[in-house]
Amino acid sequence: MTIPILSVHVRYEQDTVAARQRSRQIARLLGFDNQDQTRIATAVSEITRNAFRYAGGGKVEFIVEGATAPQLLLVRVTDSGAGIEDLDRILDGRYTSQTGMGLGILGARRLMDQFEIYSEPQRGTAVTLKKILPRNAPYLSQADVGAIVDQINRESPRDTLAELESQNQELLRTLHELRRRQEELTELNQELEDTNRGVVALYAELDEKADHLRRADVLKTKFLSNMSHEFRSPLNSILALSDLLLGHSDGPLNSEQAYQVGFIRKAAEDLYELVNDLLDLAKVEAGKVEVRPNYFEVVNLFGALRGMLRPLFLNQSVALTFDIEDNPPSVFSDEGKVSQILRNFISNALKFTERGEVRVAARAQGDRLILSVADTGIGIGKEDQDRIFQDFAQVDGPLQRKYKGTGLGLPLSRKLAHLLRGEVSVTSQLGQGSIFTLDIPLEWETRPPDPAPVEFATETGPLVLIVENRPDAALMYAKWLKGSGTRMVHAASIRDARFRISAERPAVVILDILLDGEDTWNLLASLKASPETSDLPIIVVSTIDDPGKAYHLGADEYLVKPVGRDEFVAAIRRFAGFQQPKILIIDDDEKDRYLLKHRLRGAPVEIAEAASGPDGISMAVADRPNLIFLDLGLPGMTGHEVLSALKEDPRTKGIPVIIHTSARLEPEERERLGSVAAAVVLKDELAREGALDRLARELGAVGRILAGSAII
Repeated sequence: MTIPILSVHVRYEQDTVAARQRSRQIARLLGFDNQDQTRIATAVSEITRNAFRYAGGGKVEFIVEGATAPQLLLVRVTDSGAGIEDLDRILDGRYTSQTGMGLGILGARRLMDQFEIYSEPQRGTAVTLKKILPRNAPYLSQADVGAIVDQINRESPRDTLAELESQNQELLRTLHELRRRQEELTELNQELEDTNRGVVALYAELDEKADHLRRADVLKTKFLSNMSHEFRSPLNSILALSDLLLGHSDGPLNSEQAYQVGFIRKAAEDLYELVNDLLDLAKVEAGKVEVRPNYFEVVNLFGALRGMLRPLFLNQSVALTFDIEDNPPSVFSDEGKVSQILRNFISNALKFTERGEVRVAARAQGDRLILSVADTGIGIGKEDQDRIFQDFAQVDGPLQRKYKGTGLGLPLSRKLAHLLRGEVSVTSQLGQGSIFTLDIPLEWETRPPDPAPVEFATETGPLVLIVENRPDAALMYAKWLKGSGTRMVHAASIRDARFRISAERPAVVILDILLDGEDTWNLLASLKASPETSDLPIIVVSTIDDPGKAYHLGADEYLVKPVGRDEFVAAIRRFAGFQQPKILIIDDDEKDRYLLKHRLRGAPVEIAEAASGPDGISMAVADRPNLIFLDLGLPGMTGHEVLSALKEDPRTKGIPVIIHTSARLEPEERERLGSVAAAVVLKDELAREGALDRLARELGAVGRILAGSAII
């Protein structure tokens, strides 16, 4: 189920800015937090800018996908340009471009849950970006999306001439200040155009705009308590008025005026983001920040940080390295807050390191996780190492003056670490670099143990991983797969499933969506996004009827509970690498061979035919079928002689043989043949309805072939 939100046509350069603004606005209305809003807006900005730069324009569509919560946000960017050459090399990270196009595509892919790109010479490019809505986001119907569209329209500026007059003097003062900084902002704008504009603005421009806050230490508490009203109201006015001017509501602006008003809007947006950061600090101090722990892997955290911080990595003389020691175990803590602390550490290290290396490392120490960021930068004197964790405090120096900041990043990091029952510290020497360390417990709180997995008897063959929280369902699947030549393991939680996949590399995964207290949509997305597991077949078996979202996230098959045995087995067969069983029919009567093949038409088997005894023996030796149907009334070499030859040859004596004859046998003869063959059936008996199913049940393992599969 897909519900369109809106479309943005990209014809002019400012349309790329509009697409970014719409991305952040839609992400906010859909319930994404500030971090995800930035990721989505950044990814859309990069792809849209590529469409404008290389194809002269395009179209951006915003869509909600999914019949159940959590749904997906799909952003589709299309153009009609010349297409992208060397697309495979770009996606593999092997393409070097002077324009930076490859970095933009790779960066956008890392920021989203799913990324698809299609390009054909002279027929354009289509890029689809996908992000799972937050877990607590409600299900959005067509009416809900319509309400969001209405909200977007309501937030668009209307006729606010009166507000324009009342704010005229303030805008003039702002213009005067911004003119003096035009050269600096022009240079910054060029950098933002070549890199990830949103993240650079977050860590550079906002820091500069908040420089005056260093003098507000005494009034900080009162300032923060009144921030929402005192700052947001005029900022909202500036944003609305700048939209009004840029929209030419009261007549067109000349190019210079539009350029200047654009700077006004950009500065207001940056300051608005700063207000939000300061309010976060106030919430921490007021004890209103909630810790939301979940299990996460350090390697996945580092991968997200690497992609998120790539736009800040502008100095080619500095190497950014991520190092994980001793493969630390899963962490049960608030991944977002851990990521926020490390981002502060890494961004500071990149700012104050002119050459050398910034190394991010992780190691387990008992029941603690030690995360460190070491750099070869300017270092911090001992007299300043405690002061830098105080609000608005900064170290003075030439490089620090170049990158002015608020002095809030490190104090906020320490407060967040305390919330996680951890601590931050620093060791440093002037001129020799610094090491910032975050020490947190591996488990923020004691979590109830995962449900015990069902233990299956050890078998051989391809490994099937069953991710299912209900033991009875896992046992039912195991019963269906018993004797199939497969090994089965069970995982009752996402953490156990990740461990099993990493340690044992299954041939196929059976995945339930709803586990105890968690869903597996993100697990599905991450497995299909990772190069190590992207080719792992995943069959979703769930009560949730939402195949569209599952296939968008990469599922190979989708079955809705209650699922039937035959349907379940057929899905396993398609993806677990099983070969179809072979049946050999030895009968000189072409009509009887045809009738028997017709009765076996429902079984996924390969059928071979032989019209004589010698031909049948040769084919049995060469092909080693799983089962043989043998007629006794063969010309020349009789069926009795063929049976004896098959049972005397070590290559064929283990193949089960069903005597399939029209001759009426005496009880003694039937008993003698039955001691050698798997079964003796008359052709007219087998023609009766249900006879093949009854025979299959009587024959046990041999009957599984007749029942429609090598595994039932």
